Amino acid sequence: KEHKNLVSSLSKGDEVLTAGGLIGKITKVSDDKDFVKVELAEGTEVMVQKASINTVLPKGTIKSV
Repeated sequence: KEHKNLVSSLSKGDEVLTAGGLIGKITKVSDDKDFVKVELAEGTEVMVQKASINTVLPKGTIKSV
C-alpha cells in the first residue's frame, strides 16, 4: 500500500532510486501509461516502469553521490 502511494505521487523533478540500483531525476511522468522518463546523466534519459521505483530521495542526493 505504501509503494502504491509512492508510485502515484511521483512528479517531475523527483530524485529516485530504481529497483535496479539506478539513481536519476524524473523528467517526464506519463499519466496514461505506467512509465516515467528518468535522466541518469546529462543527455542520458531512460524510460522506467513506475512500479520499479523503490525510493524517492531527498533533493540534492544525486549531487552528493
